[in-house]
Amino acid sequence: MAYTRKVLRLGPALAQVRDRRKRPQIPTSRIVRSVLVMILSRLGSLNALEQTRSSRFWSGWLGGLMPSADTVGRVAALVDCDTLRGALWETYTRLKRNKALAPPWHGLIALVVDGHETSASYLRCCDGCLQRTIHTADGDRIQYYHRNVTAQLIARDLHLLLDAEPQRPGEDEVATATRLLERILPRYPRAFDLVVADALYAQAPFFQLVLGHGKDVLAVLKDERRDLLQDATDLFATVEPTRTQDGRTFRETWDLEGFTSWPSLDRPVRVVRSREITTIRRQRTKEDEQPVSDWVWVTTLSSRRASTRAVVELGHGRWGIENQGFNELVNEWRADHVYKHHATAILAFWLLAMLAINVFHAFFRRNLKPALRQRSSMRHIARQITAELYHGICDHLLPVPT
Repeated sequence: MAYTRKVLRLGPALAQVRDRRKRPQIPTSRIVRSVLVMILSRLGSLNALEQTRSSRFWSGWLGGLMPSADTVGRVAALVDCDTLRGALWETYTRLKRNKALAPPWHGLIALVVDGHETSASYLRCCDGCLQRTIHTADGDRIQYYHRNVTAQLIARDLHLLLDAEPQRPGEDEVATATRLLERILPRYPRAFDLVVADALYAQAPFFQLVLGHGKDVLAVLKDERRDLLQDATDLFATVEPTRTQDGRTFRETWDLEGFTSWPSLDRPVRVVRSREITTIRRQRTKEDEQPVSDWVWVTTLSSRRASTRAVVELGHGRWGIENQGFNELVNEWRADHVYKHHATAILAFWLLAMLAINVFHAFFRRNLKPALRQRSSMRHIARQITAELYHGICDHLLPVPT
């Protein structure tokens, strides 16, 4: 928390968070600060948070009593999420000024967008729930779920979650991502150089939106019915690939520019293919296996701006939002827990989880000494944060020694 105050200057940003209460008795910033610590401490529930009310930590951090679990959930459903996004923007601004967001070796910072399902239930439903029919042995059932599109910045040694947009009933993921980018592109005009996405986003309107703001696009290309992929496949068969060895991975790459087989985009594109054979030793049998993967990407990046190796690395960098984004948010930070089943509350808790993981990674990578990072895992540091919160109430639980 001292790091967030002194380096990231999050105090004023959290003080600007608002909700729809007309005459609140408990300031909104106190609610937000409580939830932020709950996520950083990985408590996992509002009831667990409430049980730490007697900790001495809260009086200094909140400047008053910690609100109850019911109050936190009720206010979270009334929060103005745009003001929460302001705290994410402030974190990015401070890290950028501190030179913590350096580009990778190829000089291009990517913004990865992808969809994620945060919760699903057969019983609970709210106005923001999406619906689908699940075919089971006992018949069809209606399932209610929430889904969002999240954007992550891929810098050299720090991945930063920037924003998220909930998917609305009746729309697809690309429409949600378009609405997200229409907000991100003006707000972060110089934060990234290109947008990276999976095959679902290889659509002309999406490409044109990004190109209209002076950014490049890179997307997976795998629809075999498309003329672009068919033309690229035919040409790749006539060209000798470039062969490289990268650790345990043997890679064959093809790289061709000037494809005009995408008439709705109305501009030439570049197609890069990477056929990769990776040697893996299975733990059970102790035998080596060599699975083959074949990747094809379509991009507006020119060969002068990004080499073949850079395009391949940017294409694989899309998995950063899965491994260091969604998987870590869910498995380590319990961001998929439904603290309050309300569309606004679900988004508010998700944005605060994004803020918490940004703060934690910035603290771990930019504040801790290299020697400490080598001997302490992120999970160990997270447990120390939790221990410090509980340390303030140990005196009330342990018997007085005689």
